[in-house]
Amino acid sequence: MMKSFSARLLAALLLASASPVDASPRAVGVPRAVDGRIRRSAAAKRQFMRQTGYPHGRPGYVIDHIIPLKRGGKDIPANMQWQTKAEAKAKDRWE
Repeated sequence: MMKSFSARLLAALLLASASPVDASPRAVGVPRAVDGRIRRSAAAKRQFMRQTGYPHGRPGYVIDHIIPLKRGGKDIPANMQWQTKAEAKAKDRWE
C-alpha cells in the first residue's frame, strides 16, 4: 500500500530532525547572511513560482520548504511547495 504524501513528508521530517546535520542550534554548512539568518536563493524561488504557474506569487499562500533548510533541505524548487499562511504558521510552531 502506498503512503500518502503527508505520511511521506512526516517521515522525511522526522528522519531529518534526527540527523546529525542539525545537532547544534545552527546547521553547519548552511549559507547565512551577516545577521545569522539562513540565506535563500531568490533565483530558485522565482523558478518555483514560474514552474507552478504563479510567477507573481499566489494570494493567501507562502512558499515553504518541504524539508527545512535548517534540517539539511536544499533550497531548490523540488523542495518547495505552496502553503496557506495558516498552515505555515502552524508548521512554524512545531518546527
